Formats: sequence, structure tokens, C-alpha cells
Amino acid sequence: MQLLDKIIFLTGGSAGIGLECAKAYAHEGAKVVVVASNPGPVAEAAELLGPEHLGITCDVSKAADVEHAIKQTLEKYGRIDAIHNNAGIASPSKPLHETSDEEWQRLMDVNLKSVLYTTRYGFEALKGTKGSILNTSSLVGEIGQDNHAAYTATKGAMNTLTKSMALDYAQYHIRVNAVLPAGVWTPMLRKWSAEQVDPSSIEKYLDDIHPLGYCPEGDVIADACVFLLSEKARFITGTILPVSGGAELGYRSVR
Repeated sequence: MQLLDKIIFLTGGSAGIGLECAKAYAHEGAKVVVVASNPGPVAEAAELLGPEHLGITCDVSKAADVEHAIKQTLEKYGRIDAIHNNAGIASPSKPLHETSDEEWQRLMDVNLKSVLYTTRYGFEALKGTKGSILNTSSLVGEIGQDNHAAYTATKGAMNTLTKSMALDYAQYHIRVNAVLPAGVWTPMLRKWSAEQVDPSSIEKYLDDIHPLGYCPEGDVIADACVFLLSEKARFITGTILPVSGGAELGYRSVR
């Protein structure tokens, strides 16, 4: 029970990596606040986790929504021990010059401005608990990716933001870290796969980019997140942790 009685505010917690994290956090004893934009999946996730947990419908790109969600959490539980900024979108899959203003702005608002809002409205609560912030980034924010410029820009920004936040908030004993998946089978990845020129080849491609030999499900990310939010990681901050099966290690011979 590494997270016993911790209150974890989890954005994007109703599907994919977020839902796997929600289940892992609950299994380790936390009370989880699942925050996402679609009310149906939010309600389903909350029901799956059980009555001690909370689901909140919230557009994380809107300040008023996030402020209200934080307020609801504090009204129910009285504190917040961790904020996990997991909400994100990955579309469109395009080079930069083909990306519209609207597509660019939507990516920036969901993937980055949401971190601004959860931090702005959750800071005092985290200060009170000497809590932690965890950001779900992506390996492509470190190494780049073809035909995905705007998305990789948001994740590169998230990585440097994580380090700056860690420095700013260390004085309050608030730890800030990020996890970097490579490929993980989620609804978002399946949507991205369908946008590619040859979707049928994507599964093999995603297996091959991981030296450990397969593209995982979200539970491998959740296990790392449990560790980073636990007391076992109490002296870790500003870390950008690849959970990638070695995908960042360099070129390999084709098998």
C-alpha cells in the first residue's frame, strides 16, 4: 500500500494510461479523483474504482473548469497530496506547415495550459501537504518524431517545464517529475495509428522501436507512476523518467 490514504487528482484518468494509473493508485491505497472531459467514461471509471473515489467532468483547457474541480476535491477530501497531469491529445499527425492555427492551439491548451491551471489552483493544497506533481510526457519530446511536430513541441515543453517547476517548488517540499512513455497501446495511440499512411504496418513498427521487443499496455507506466508518487521516491525531483523499453538508446540492427 505505497499510496495509503493519499488524495490524487488525476487528469485524463478515464481511459488509456490514465485509467491504468487510477486503478494502480486505488490498489495502492489512494483515493483517486478522476478528471476528464467526457462524462460517460468519467462515471464509468469512478464506478469501477468504488465509492471512496470521485469522478469530475472537466475540460482541463478551461481555467474555470479546473478551478471548480480542485474546489470539489478539497470540499470532499480536505486536501490534495498529488496532482498527476495526464490529460493530453496527440492529433493531428502532420508536419508543422500543414498544422492549422486551431490544431496548434488545441494541442497547446490541452497538453500544456492544463498544467498551468492545475498548478495555479492546486498549489496551496500541495504546499500544505508537501505533495507532488507528476506529468505524463512522451519520449518524442526528447527525440522528436516525423509528421508530429506540434505534439512533440508540447511534450518537449512539458519536459523543461517539469524541471523548472521542480526548482521553483523545492522550497515548499513539492516534488515535480515526469514519465516518458514511448509507444503504449491506448485509444489515443490507436487513433494516431489509423492516421498513418500504412496503418497495417504500425503494430510491428511499434513492437520494433522498443528494444525489449513489444509495445506495452498502460500498466507498465502506471507502476512507474506509483513509485514516483510514493515515499520511496521522496528524494527524487526534476526527473524525466523514460518508461520506454529502451527506445531512446539508439539505432539497432534490423532483425
